[in-house]
Amino acid sequence: MKFGVSTFITDQGIRPAPLGRAVEERGFDSLLIAEHTHIPVERRSPYPGGGDLPEMYYRTLDPFVALSAAASVTGRILLGTGIALVAQRDPIVTAKEVASLDLVSGGRAVFGVGVGWNREEMENHGADPTTRGRMVNERLRAMRELWTKEKAEFHGEFVDFDPVYSWPKPVQEPHPPIYVGGAEGAFPRIAELGDAWLANRTTPEKLAPKIEQLRSTAGRDVPVTVYAVGDDVPTIEGFRDLGVERLLLYLPTLPESESLKTLDQLADVASRFAE
Repeated sequence: MKFGVSTFITDQGIRPAPLGRAVEERGFDSLLIAEHTHIPVERRSPYPGGGDLPEMYYRTLDPFVALSAAASVTGRILLGTGIALVAQRDPIVTAKEVASLDLVSGGRAVFGVGVGWNREEMENHGADPTTRGRMVNERLRAMRELWTKEKAEFHGEFVDFDPVYSWPKPVQEPHPPIYVGGAEGAFPRIAELGDAWLANRTTPEKLAPKIEQLRSTAGRDVPVTVYAVGDDVPTIEGFRDLGVERLLLYLPTLPESESLKTLDQLADVASRFAE
């Protein structure tokens, strides 16, 4: 089982370059970061975690800028979004950002995606929350065309463009892996468009039956990465016993000195499971 780090990079915490360097130096295999373009002042959508929305949600850096900074000082770790809010993103621009990150990192980009939960945030981007699932699927299909075709063309309900040139192409072939976030509703999306399931804040007991359901839906053994895992050893053992491919240990958003101390603690936990 592999270990990475998941976090929110903000203007109040450790900067992306020293974070990326520290993650790599401590032997982790990946860094995945969250995205929110903004948070509307008036919100109706309840925070999935319950209670007030944490301040880090209001202050995230652009993920592709942050990951490019981390790429410039690292040479091994995977660098990914956890998750990119595809319903709020132009697919042509996003395809270029993902391909550019893959190029500057030497083929280390991971495209973690999801539909999102903050309806007001989506609406500010012109997205209809009631159709966001279909929109995300279509935008992912369009992005795959842009990554893999010299002359890409797409005609759909939400995305429509005649043949275009779009470079750079990703280093990874046919494109960077797509890690699909979400619960059971995302399983058909994973089956068609995903390379892995990015499960969020769960337990081994809850995950086990969902893995079987995902395999049934996809018709194949889909790799599973779990996002925002704590440092509880018995819980980690439970994920290992389920055959989870990767755990992304959660790093709270902290100043640099505190982040480095916390990363040391997380690395110590991960080292107990070194193969």
